[in-house]
Amino acid sequence: MMSPLAAAKAYAAAQHQALGGTGAAAQAGGDFGDLVKSAITDAVSSSKVAEGQIAAQVAGKAQLIDVVTAISAAEASLETVMAVRDQVISAYQEIMRMPI
Repeated sequence: MMSPLAAAKAYAAAQHQALGGTGAAAQAGGDFGDLVKSAITDAVSSSKVAEGQIAAQVAGKAQLIDVVTAISAAEASLETVMAVRDQVISAYQEIMRMPI
């Protein structure tokens, strides 16, 4: 299980990557929804690449190191999405506990 610090670092890295390393979200003109959509799209595409590499390795057309690298990248992107999801749920639950 990821710690809150690791989740925050993963979110910051995903945000930095989504913004192309330019700075704040206001400069890029994007919002949080676009960032989440981009992260999920990246996770899905890296999973598809990993599946393709696995199929190619089974057919004898790919090296094992390429398969391991693709699976590792897919796992990292999925963990990032899950960490952000967990933090969003935690923030929502904290807001719901606030007295009105």
